[in-house]
Amino acid sequence: MSRSDPLTVTGLVLSSRPAGEFDRRIVLLTRELGRISCFANGARRLNSPLASVDSFCFGTFSLRTGRSAYAVQEARITARFTEVRQDIEAVCYGSYFLEVMDYVTRENNDESQLLLLLYQSLRALQAENIPNRLVRSVFEIKTVALEGEYFPPGPEDGFLEASLFAMRFIVENPPARLYTFRVSDEVLVQLEQAGHALMQRMTGHTFSSLEMLELLRSPLA
Repeated sequence: MSRSDPLTVTGLVLSSRPAGEFDRRIVLLTRELGRISCFANGARRLNSPLASVDSFCFGTFSLRTGRSAYAVQEARITARFTEVRQDIEAVCYGSYFLEVMDYVTRENNDESQLLLLLYQSLRALQAENIPNRLVRSVFEIKTVALEGEYFPPGPEDGFLEASLFAMRFIVENPPARLYTFRVSDEVLVQLEQAGHALMQRMTGHTFSSLEMLELLRSPLA
């Protein structure tokens, strides 16, 4: 493929930031190329067809390969996750998911399962019958499992059999089936503990959107 040939990828925008006066630098998690950075020239102009491309947007993107970076020529957005954007708690959770994917994925890796997990997790945040806390726990445990860093806890660690069963279900099933179960409050607390511990052990990283979420959930002094 020459540099002038267009390249079409399916992906989700992890971040979109100003670059210069009129352009944007976009980070995409794609099915074909893993996580890539590209520039959307003129995207900050009001009349630009790329002006509406922002974080959380999912669709197909036509790219031009340059000397040192990709350039977005066209974007066909099929999902914007509007309900997530309109709820402050949901957007904190969603932003956390985007941050995690930006941190753990790499260019030219097969990140298709992580992309599907991210897509399904954002969909779950829009569902009124699924607690956001459960969505986060499932997302964290499955991310660690897909990265090959999952080490299962056992009863000796204080986990209930129902919690261990839920974790096995998360690890063994594909992303499309993950948000099909509910748990008791006691099991949810243990899933939260497991997800947090696994993510910290794998990344050792502090995510800014997670700090914002914890602040939002803290009771007022």
